[in-house]
Amino acid sequence: MSDETNGATTAGGETFLELFQIRPDIPFDHAFEELSVLLGCIRHLTREAEMEGDRQAGSAARILSDFAKALINDMERGRSRQR
Repeated sequence: MSDETNGATTAGGETFLELFQIRPDIPFDHAFEELSVLLGCIRHLTREAEMEGDRQAGSAARILSDFAKALINDMERGRSRQR
């Protein structure tokens, strides 16, 4: 992990689907692990949707994509807060 993100935490407050919110003060190393899992799920579901024409997999990928984007946005806010 770079010095820039070492000790950094999520800002908290970023929302997705108007129902969920990123918690504040989650260490970046943990947030990156969760983000990696999310992106792996999105990749799998996207392939399923493309290969099988599975609309449910496509919808799930879209929802998880929104979650991943919210986490990335919140981590950026946390990184900016640390500077």
